[in-house]
Amino acid sequence: MTMKISARNQLRGKVEDIVLGVVTAKVAVRVGENLIESVITRQSVEDLGIKVGDEVTAVIKSTEIMLMVD
Repeated sequence: MTMKISARNQLRGKVEDIVLGVVTAKVAVRVGENLIESVITRQSVEDLGIKVGDEVTAVIKSTEIMLMVD
């Protein structure tokens, strides 16, 4: 079964670190040379069984994306 989603910004990466709080969790995902951090509920981490080393897809849906150049 494949889930379809409208978000087009999907980045595949590997979970590098998880910091569990009481209610939330910070999940760091390595995408190439970049590290993306997501704050989600601790319950979501547990329900999805996310562990360091797992392959996940970061789905980015936002009305505002900031860009910076050197």
